[in-house]
Amino acid sequence: MRVTVNRKAHFNAAHRLYNAEWTDARNATVFGKCANPNYHGHNYELIVSVKGEIHPETGFVMDMKILKNLIETEIEDKFDHKNLNEEVEEFKTLNPTAENIAVVIWNKLRPKIESTLELSITLYETPRNFVTYCGE
Repeated sequence: MRVTVNRKAHFNAAHRLYNAEWTDARNATVFGKCANPNYHGHNYELIVSVKGEIHPETGFVMDMKILKNLIETEIEDKFDHKNLNEEVEEFKTLNPTAENIAVVIWNKLRPKIESTLELSITLYETPRNFVTYCGE
């Protein structure tokens, strides 16, 4: 029997969406106010989902304390109250869109979670705008 467990977390971060090879005008046209050179911020909501078989001895798919600690050390400590463009290495060359942030989070967590378990990241940039990435 396969079950999905979910852990919700959050972090606050600033970013700027832009393509350095484009003019300011083109960035403004494509990214709107998200291209503000002085950045803007979001209160990101993160859901980390792990799917797998229930372990017969523990009754867990994954120990939620371990998942909580992984999210804290690998994501919240590195992203919370940061300027993503300036302070998070991956985004110095990668546009920090919600899509790219979700992929980076998945890549940070995937090696830390048993390979037999499926991992999915859902990232809410706003209450109505969110993305999901499952490693595909």
